[in-house]
Amino acid sequence: MERDIPDIPEEFKPLEEMENMVYPSMYGDSQPRLFIYWTSDAYQKTGCYNLQCPGFVQTSTTLALGAAISPNSIYNGQQFEIKLMILKDPTNGNWLLKFGSNFNEEIGYWPSSLFTHLNYKATTIQFGGEIMNRKSTGSHTSTQMGSGHFAEEGFGKASYFKNLQVMDSNRNLIPLPNLQVLASNQNCYNIKGGTNHFMGNYFYYGGPGKNDKCP
Repeated sequence: MERDIPDIPEEFKPLEEMENMVYPSMYGDSQPRLFIYWTSDAYQKTGCYNLQCPGFVQTSTTLALGAAISPNSIYNGQQFEIKLMILKDPTNGNWLLKFGSNFNEEIGYWPSSLFTHLNYKATTIQFGGEIMNRKSTGSHTSTQMGSGHFAEEGFGKASYFKNLQVMDSNRNLIPLPNLQVLASNQNCYNIKGGTNHFMGNYFYYGGPGKNDKCP
């Protein structure tokens, strides 16, 4: 994916990324796929997707990084979710990636040796979506984010994250204390956050990309 990385403070340069994506030029299809990415210098010289370079260590024998995700949610129909967690192993400093209803299966880990500032703790946590927009035709890409529908359409129509939590120094999961939402161009893709008993801390996000208000 194309990213514009400005000068970044040292403490924000190490990054572990875990998402699902559609990337036809990499996989040859338009299936949503689970992927991870890491970099220790803001995408300059280190890092890669999945297992394309030494770094992330996969331990799961049941889930393959880059595998297509199925079943998929249906617009205005049944919704499917996946639960994921990144946490630090206090015994060796590695960053573990887990999934499952109780986060009971480990996908693998980022060795602590990959990072400097992340040796102790994370200082920033981000959730959300991103798209590739090279403007090769002189206009904004029509690549959809999420379901391709704006956040205000809500449950069953817009994509969402829910039950957003962080782990405190006592290794307890707690709701996000200061969730802030940001969209770089709300006419192309937007985001709406909130809190309720059903979804905990949540946000809806996404959009169609190029449209009358996003030329």
